Amino acid sequence: MNIAKIPIDEWVENIEGWLEDHLSPFFDAIKFVIGHIVDGMAAGFNYLPPIVMILVLTALAFLIGRTKIAAFTLIGLLLIDNLELWEQTMDTLALVLTSSVISIVLGVPLGILCAWNERMQKLLTPLLDFMQTMPAFVYLLPAIAFFSIGVVPGVFASVIFAIPPTIRLTNLGIRQVPADLVEAAEAFGSTPMQKLFQLQLPIATPTIMAGVNQTIMLSLSMVVIAAMIGAGGVGAVVYKAVTQVKIGVGFEAGLAVVILAIMLDRMTQGLVKKK
Repeated sequence: MNIAKIPIDEWVENIEGWLEDHLSPFFDAIKFVIGHIVDGMAAGFNYLPPIVMILVLTALAFLIGRTKIAAFTLIGLLLIDNLELWEQTMDTLALVLTSSVISIVLGVPLGILCAWNERMQKLLTPLLDFMQTMPAFVYLLPAIAFFSIGVVPGVFASVIFAIPPTIRLTNLGIRQVPADLVEAAEAFGSTPMQKLFQLQLPIATPTIMAGVNQTIMLSLSMVVIAAMIGAGGVGAVVYKAVTQVKIGVGFEAGLAVVILAIMLDRMTQGLVKKK
């Protein structure tokens, strides 16, 4: 006996159509704001000569981390410039930073709400599981539907894909604060906000930063995939190399992504160690 197929595809398309019809001005506003942020950041990164930007990022790496991180940043960025991938790498950096900042701004408060409210945690946990296990390419479809092609759908897809670790580890970090310390703070008459900002967040910072680190890495992996929908950056070079079977060009672009990923990873880890 044949059982009728559940029309999940039709349901999803109907929901997408309803959102597009009724929330089009909202999506247009998001597209305008995010598009200008990414374009402005990329223009700023590319405004300075590469050698100046390399020295600035190297100095930043030295202040945040150790000499090894600064040396890697210097050598890695010089190599990227030598491979003539500087502009694309700065475009990718703008995409990653925009996606990461949005994910952190949204994810940390949601993680705090999950730590404070069991119902919120039970509501978000299956949603986060869904977001983390859904294939990354699927997020490109609603991104195109809502924002057409370009950098904005790339940022949108990256945020959806990358935000779960920040939410999960913020929730975990707040919950791991020793109960006796929380009780002591309450005994001294601390308000919920005082407990949060003066006790819970400082203690939970290493765990939260681990989530931020994962979010940045996921954002980087997603913006490369998002090159398929016109997000640009190094991902566009990788995609072009794949379509034209240019192994050497693809390897060079992939190397630029690896250098950027290691640099961002070590910098965020350095921020944790300075706390």
